[in-house]
Amino acid sequence: MPWNPDVYNQFKSIRFKPFYDLAELITDEGNMKAVDIGCGTGEQTAILTEKFPDAVFTGIDSSPEMLEKSRTLENERLHFKISTTEAMLDAYESWDLIFSNAALQWSDNHQELFPKLISKLNMGGQLAIQMPYQPGNTLNKILFELADEEPFKSQLNSWNRPSAVLTIDEYAQILFDNDIQDLNLSQKVYPIIAEDHETLFNFISGSALIPYLERLDEEQQKNFTTEFKQRISKNFPKLPAIYAFKRILLYGRKK
Repeated sequence: MPWNPDVYNQFKSIRFKPFYDLAELITDEGNMKAVDIGCGTGEQTAILTEKFPDAVFTGIDSSPEMLEKSRTLENERLHFKISTTEAMLDAYESWDLIFSNAALQWSDNHQELFPKLISKLNMGGQLAIQMPYQPGNTLNKILFELADEEPFKSQLNSWNRPSAVLTIDEYAQILFDNDIQDLNLSQKVYPIIAEDHETLFNFISGSALIPYLERLDEEQQKNFTTEFKQRISKNFPKLPAIYAFKRILLYGRKK
């Protein structure tokens, strides 16, 4: 099931707030060679090229549907290509800035991933990463629990996706152990005010729900979605509802 940029961008204003917070942590070092991992439609990468007028950015994403929206944004300082994070790490290339907004939660084993990312930084290079803190977010927990129950567990062939996102303390230790200084780490709530339960469902349907539905047939998808919505209603009995959506922001510079 491909990513749908139109569904994803229904919550554009909400998704952009942490992006701007993360971008503010970066120091303009002039002629930076920068990569945006999981750039999506490329709109945020384009904003970064305006914020850092001497930097050259490469935006990478594994979704052709998302990247299709980026083609009109390309210029001499902004390029896009289809790539996974893992392929980017295997390439013989280093960077002055590694930026990633709400993408690395899709990669596994962060205890190994982050040292590899840091190894791709030039000396003095900056790391700026933001991820939803899925282990502490209600909708993600509902989704994981639902997939672990019958009949969905059998229909999914016992597949589930526990979050790879670590605690902020663990990221602090990893960055410190890998010679990242000037640390600026925070966990912040970006509240979503929902007038109805459908709004909460739509927020997660454009991202975390996708890999579950793509493993189910049409009838199973319908049943899974119906039950998921019922559980959302149960967990948010009062409307309008506030969803305290937690995100982790990580910044540092390589010694």
